[in-house]
Amino acid sequence: MIYILQVDFPHDGIFGEEFSKAFVDLANDIACEDGLLWKIWTENKETKEAGGIYLFSNEFDAKRYLEKHTKRLESFGYKNIRAKIFSVNEPLSKITKASFLN
Repeated sequence: MIYILQVDFPHDGIFGEEFSKAFVDLANDIACEDGLLWKIWTENKETKEAGGIYLFSNEFDAKRYLEKHTKRLESFGYKNIRAKIFSVNEPLSKITKASFLN
């Protein structure tokens, strides 16, 4: 079974290209996480939110990473971090074009 980790938090800072340039080192670090299959970075300038959707190969690594990432975000000064872990319903996801399951 695979797992989705959804994380978002208030972000009153840079967005878009500036955000991409500022966090390239963090992206490279995250890419090396055990069990991580991929991450989609999310941002909403209008609502001043940022975060990500992560796909993990197992629940253990998703939970471990969530704990690590929450501490890291808090060390950056972020508060009100929201996170959820979901198991992926693979049969239905395949029908609706979840290409990571092919």
